[in-house]
Amino acid sequence: MKYPSTILNLIECFKRLPGIGEKTAERLALSVLDIDEETISLFSKSLKDSKTKIRRCETCNNLSESETCEICKDKSRNKEILCVVEEPKNIILFEKLNIFDGYYHVLDGLISPIDGINPEDINLSNLIDRVKKDKIKEIILALKPSVEGETTSLYISKILEGTGVKISKIAHGIPMGAEIDYVDSLTLEMALENRRYMD
Repeated sequence: MKYPSTILNLIECFKRLPGIGEKTAERLALSVLDIDEETISLFSKSLKDSKTKIRRCETCNNLSESETCEICKDKSRNKEILCVVEEPKNIILFEKLNIFDGYYHVLDGLISPIDGINPEDINLSNLIDRVKKDKIKEIILALKPSVEGETTSLYISKILEGTGVKISKIAHGIPMGAEIDYVDSLTLEMALENRRYMD
């Protein structure tokens, strides 16, 4: 027996979300039938609003509902430090930790010539403009430990050479509590390179 077309369409919609397979999509579609009308209306409105109201911050390229995001509007933050990330969701991680009080810059990708992504394809020109205009003193590169992440980090440090801007990179290494036997070779290599001396 096949599901009615309305449910089949719903299953297909859920399957388009990352990490959702056939079984999960089916389970989600069927659970929607048990949700009350008010919640369904809110869910429907939120989906629509995410496409019509969400835009990119003109300053840092973060997700926002206005021209400038809430972080860029916050004048209490340290205006001399900029944390460079690959995508908006990376900002959420830092903000949840509540340990960084500077501003952010979202690149929207990493340099990857193999995939046809060159420096001009990501948000680098805005970064250079911000460094000059906002008199940035330090840039923290918080990019993933991959060939693309390293390539992008090296490129940024090269184009900012001679500007007097201090460039640092977040350390990559072995997670707390991890068994060293199960750590991949790249992580182990990074951990060794980024080792710190004990006082």
